[in-house]
Formats: sequence, structure tokens, C-alpha cells
Amino acid sequence: MNFDIKGVELDDNHYVIKQALYRNKYRVEDSSGKTVLKTKQKLLKMKEEFPFTNSDEDTVFSIKAKNLMDIAGDYALIDEETGETFATLEKKFTFFKHDWKVKNSEGQEIARIESASFGLEVMRSLVGFLNLIPQKYDISRGEDKIGSLNGRFKLRDVYDLKFDEKVSEPLIAAAVAVDALEHN
Repeated sequence: MNFDIKGVELDDNHYVIKQALYRNKYRVEDSSGKTVLKTKQKLLKMKEEFPFTNSDEDTVFSIKAKNLMDIAGDYALIDEETGETFATLEKKFTFFKHDWKVKNSEGQEIARIESASFGLEVMRSLVGFLNLIPQKYDISRGEDKIGSLNGRFKLRDVYDLKFDEKVSEPLIAAAVAVDALEHN
């Protein structure tokens, strides 16, 4: 699935997402350790917003909340050059499971990101210190698992994002959004 965002080259199927220690600021590295994207949550905004920059520090796309409240929210992925929405992230409201849909601009679901363990999510909700256990997510398309997002035991959030196919911008943006917006 090709989204042709100018200034973004995603040729790998394994990325590492690293969160800064003090806020929702992220760096996405390819398997060789090269930074391919960076983002940080804009502070003091009425709606959530995350502009993504490439390795040249050019803003290439952004995640923007469609509404003020995000209990179950929709987020637009906007191409910086054209101003067009090229994908959306939909957070499904659930009590004990993180569940996100990634859709293309025509509204067709291209992937789903869900907590890998329902039981662990229930326990996390009930017992606070279990939040120290890294999060794990399955990424699927239809009935087929196409990737995973697995947290590591670290002081700050670090995730391995692996795919069975070439990755696309919406899936990397969704992986960052899941961590930031689920307050992991």
C-alpha cells in the first residue's frame, strides 16, 4: 500500500519507536538505526496534534484530532504538502482493550491495532503497578496478522514495530498515536 508522502522514505519492515523521557516526543528509526521520522505532541492545543518531520527536519505530515474530546476519537493524517487527509485513525471506545482502526482516505480499513492480551489489559486496569509491563499489540488486516508493536522493558517507552510487508506512513503514525493517546 503506497501513500506517496513527499519527503518520506519507508523501505524497511522493522522500525524502533523511542519516546523521550519527559514528554510525548518520539523518534522512529529504521533497522540500521537511522532516524526516519520524528514527532512531538504540540502542547496547549485544544485538539491533539502531532506534526511528523523527516530526517531533514521538514514537516511531512501531521496527526490532528477531529474533535476536542477523544474518549473514542478520530484522528486525521494530513499530508503537509497538499493539506489533504490521506488516512484516519479511529480509536474504538473499550474499557479493557486498546483497539484502533487505520483507514485510507476512502474510508476503507487498511489495518487494525489491538492489545495482544485482553487478560493483561484487564489486570492493568485493576492493578496500577502492572502498567510497568511493556505493552504488546497485534496489527492485522482482515483476519491476517501483518505485524506487531511490542514494548521493551526500558525507563522510557521503546517499541519494536515489525511487519510482514513494507510499512506505510499511516501504520507508523498509528503506532506512535497508540502510545501517546492511550497514555502508556
